[in-house]
Parts: sequence; structure tokens; C-alpha cells
Amino acid sequence: MAVKRETVTFAALNKEIKAGKFRNIYVLQGEEPYFIDRLQELIIDTALTEDQRDFNLTLFYGNTANAREVVSTCRQYPAFSQYKVVVVREAQLIPKQPGHKDDLDLFASYAEKPLPSTILVICHKGGVLKSKPFTDALKANNSGVIFDSNKVREGRDLETMIVNYANSLGCNIDTKATSMLADHIGTDIARLFSELDKLSILTDDKNITPLLIEQNIGISKDFNNFELEDALARRDAAKAFRIVDYFEHNPKNNPSVVSVGWLFSFFSNVLLTSTASDKSPDGIMALVGSRSQWRARKFLEAARMYNTRSLVNIIGFLRECDTRSKGIGSRQDQYALLKELVYKILHA
Repeated sequence: MAVKRETVTFAALNKEIKAGKFRNIYVLQGEEPYFIDRLQELIIDTALTEDQRDFNLTLFYGNTANAREVVSTCRQYPAFSQYKVVVVREAQLIPKQPGHKDDLDLFASYAEKPLPSTILVICHKGGVLKSKPFTDALKANNSGVIFDSNKVREGRDLETMIVNYANSLGCNIDTKATSMLADHIGTDIARLFSELDKLSILTDDKNITPLLIEQNIGISKDFNNFELEDALARRDAAKAFRIVDYFEHNPKNNPSVVSVGWLFSFFSNVLLTSTASDKSPDGIMALVGSRSQWRARKFLEAARMYNTRSLVNIIGFLRECDTRSKGIGSRQDQYALLKELVYKILHA
């Protein structure tokens, strides 16, 4: 019977490592380099003090690494330290040896019985590690963990990651604050986590709020896509046009293409809500794939303001605006198009 691989998140590993709970072997693999770099640096910083690193930290680089040498180093005991840390960076570049599909196959025997005082970290960027003997041994002997560092998609995945990371810092973050960060920083993970680290230190009550973000990051809590969505959901024309005007004067942080995509996602969910058979908050959460009851209520409120025909027309307006903003059939300025879109939505 095949052994099921443990599924682990960045936030969970981050919290675990900071608590000094180490695995014997870490395989950090995938398309998003930030998570891989952050975890291997955190392991080194937590497991070893500065004066312990000269004797107990060994770094190998894929294009010059030899798997047999790496394994030999892993079998050495630490000097004046609880742990020895061995890191293989750019493991995808390790040259193949004769008789092996992948030189990482040679790690299989070590994975069967790793030295408890050694922490082996294998950083494999750009894809997944293809050494089946090694990964099978790793899973069968429960000797380590494989972390998939996937690219984060905008939308629900990004917002979930923000909440999870804030929680790993011991903080709560509300829906509006989450949306503000997702909207203005997006999938620049290094900047996003850096800002969350800063906010976690600045909050007195461990709550990351829109006001805290506005005061310390420079993102307006009143003028962002979340507020534009809210204004349109309530058919508040005055506020909606004030927000678009603010976007026009701050184009670097408020590209119209992001606003159009944001509104398309929102009104698509409102249309689903409008036609749902189960209009309870729990029913809507299940339908749109949200874990936020507050968000579900927002969709329900908007569905009461716009009938189904209007919502179908709004989806058409959004598609048209997206096409024209790319220069197809229109040479209008992107914010002129956005203002026109807002007018059409309000009068749908």
C-alpha cells in the first residue's frame, strides 16, 4: 500500500521551525522561489547561532554538488552544537551520475536512516523533484517533509495565504484588511510578508485592521477596490466616483485592470447568489467557495440591489471594459473606461 505524503503549508512549517521543532530532511520544491528561500534561511537562523555556523553549516550548490559528498557530510556529527545543517541549493542543477535517472536517487539510502542531529535541506526550484526512490524512502520512513512551493494565484488563494500567515504570527486579520493587502500588494510575496511582519509588531492587541494598514503602509482604507465594490453593491454613486477619481490620481497603485478583474469576480459571485436555491449564508459560502460568512452576506445584500437581468448585463459590461482597456475597439484612457463602467453598473 502506498504511503500518503504529508501535506504541509508554508505557515505551518514557518510556525513549527520558529518553535525549534525540526524535521530530519526538508525537500523544498516548486515554482515560487520566495517560500523556498525563506524556509531554508529560517532553518539556519533557528537551528544555529552565528558562532556555531563555521563548524556546523555546510552549503552545497547544485551545479557543483556531488550527492555522495552531501550524504557523507550528513553522516557527520555536529561540533559544539545540537544540530548540523546541510543545505543543497539549486538541487535541480545537480548533474546526473551514470546508472541513475537522477543523482538525487542516491539520497534514498540516507532517507531510510537519517542522522537525528543533522538537518538536511534540499532546495529544488522550478518544479518537483523527480527522484522516486528518494521520495518513496522519505515517505516510507517518515524521515522528513516535502513542501510544494506553488505560485500563489490572486483571489481566494492569496487571501487565504494572508490570513494563514497573519495567524502564524499570532495575529488576527479582518476581511477588509485582508482584501486591502491583496488588492494593493498582490502576489509580491516578499513584500507582502514583510509588511505583515511589520504590522504584527506594531499592533498592540494582535489585530491587523484597515486603520493599522493605512497608518503604517500608506494604503487608503477608504479608497481601494474593496471600497469600490462596497459602494457599487450599495449603489452609492457619489462614493464610487470619488474612489475612481482617487485611482486616476494614483495610477501606480490602482491600475484599472485590477479593478475590473476584482469587480468581475465580485459580480460573478453576486449573480451565482441571485440564482441560488439555498440563499442562507452557509449555502452561499458553499456555492462560491468562501469561508467568510460576512462575505456571503455581502453577496446576498448586493443580490437584493440588482436583479438577475441587471447582473447578467453587468457581467457583459465588465467583459466589454476589459477588452476595450486592452486597446481593442477603443482608444479611451483606462480611467475614462472605468468611469463609464461604473456608470453602467449603477444604472443596470
